[in-house]
Amino acid sequence: MGLKMGVVKQLYELQEVDLELESSERAVKQIVSQLGESQEVVGVRDKLALERQRLEELRREQHSLEWEIEDVGAKLTATEDRLYSGTIGNPKELASLQHEADGLKLKRSQLEDKALDVMEQVELTTASVATISSQLKTLETEWQSQQQQLSSEMERLKAVMLNLQHQRQLLSAEIDPKVVELYHELKKQKGTAVAKVEQGVCQGCRISLSNADLQRARSGSLTQCSSCGRILFLA
Repeated sequence: MGLKMGVVKQLYELQEVDLELESSERAVKQIVSQLGESQEVVGVRDKLALERQRLEELRREQHSLEWEIEDVGAKLTATEDRLYSGTIGNPKELASLQHEADGLKLKRSQLEDKALDVMEQVELTTASVATISSQLKTLETEWQSQQQQLSSEMERLKAVMLNLQHQRQLLSAEIDPKVVELYHELKKQKGTAVAKVEQGVCQGCRISLSNADLQRARSGSLTQCSSCGRILFLA
C-alpha cells in the first residue's frame, strides 16, 4: 500500500484518542457502580433500626414492670392494713393474710430485681443507639461528600469524552475510509491496531522486524508487521 507516513501517524493519533476514550468509559462505569446507596450506610441504618426497636421493647417492658410493681404494692398495702387492723381475730384467717402478704413481698422483690435488670439494659441500649446514630451520621456525611465528588468527576469525564469524540470524528474524516476499516478490523482482533517500532522491534508483539518490513515502513508505505499484522508506526 503506497500511503504516506502522515496517514500512519494519523492512525496512531486515532488509536491514542480511542485508548483515552476507552479509559474514560471504564472510569464512568466505575463511577456508575459507586453511585447510589452505600451498603455500609444501609447496614448501619438497619442496625440502628433494630437497636431502636429493642429499646422501644425494653421501655415497654420497663413500664409494664413498674405498673405491675405498683399493683402488687397496692395489694400488699391493703393486705397489711387488714392484717394489722386488729379487726380480725381468727388465727387461721390471720395466718392466711400473713402468707398472702409474704407472697406479695416476694413477688414485688422479684419484680423489682427484674425491673432493675431491664433498667440496666435500657441504659446500655440507649448508649448503643447514640453510638450507632453518631456512626451513621458520620458515614452519611462521608457518603454524601463522596457522591458529590463522583457526580463532579462524572460530569468532567463526560466533557472529556465529548471532546475526544469530536477529535475522533475530525481524524477519521481525514483518513481513507478503507484504511479506517482496516484499523477497526485490527483493533477488534488485537486490541490495538497500530504498533510503534523501537530499535527494529514491533512493540505490538515484541518481535524483531525483518529487513523487508523495516524498509517498507521507512519508505513511507503503510506496512503491517509480518508477525502480528499490526500497522507499523516509526515515530
